[in-house]
Amino acid sequence: MTFPTRILAVVIVVGVVSVAAYVILVSSTPPGSVTTNVPSTFSVNGKTFRFNYIAITQSEREQGLMNRKITNQTTMLFAFPSASEWSFWMLDTNTSLDMIWVNADGSTGSVVYIQSAAPPCMNDGGCPVYTPTSSANFVIEAKAGFAAVNGISVGTNISFT
Repeated sequence: MTFPTRILAVVIVVGVVSVAAYVILVSSTPPGSVTTNVPSTFSVNGKTFRFNYIAITQSEREQGLMNRKITNQTTMLFAFPSASEWSFWMLDTNTSLDMIWVNADGSTGSVVYIQSAAPPCMNDGGCPVYTPTSSANFVIEAKAGFAAVNGISVGTNISFT
């Protein structure tokens, strides 16, 4: 091989390896992430709501609604890779929230626990932790009063799409 041919061969090999590495990195999923069937809406008692925020990775779940503007229309879905008694806290939220734990199999689920009107906490390390009494694979957060206004209680059926 001549010198220019060797350079061209090296450039091609480096390019192929770079593209392969990029594809592997982009397509890999962080541990604890949810990759399939993550809903964008939910329906309860004849009303349908679109999620404004969805957390499927551990870092997204840790961020939650911290430091975000929360209105009466704000809803956030936390999706977990398996059902468990996932705990939550309220660090740096700007208002009280309802937390609704839902155990779903496919596109339908049932509310297993609700923490109504959890107050904001601005003291890192001193915030209360809210833990359900039953396992769930989804948690919906919304402004305090959302569950009551929409007739959501333990046992309420929720559909996801």
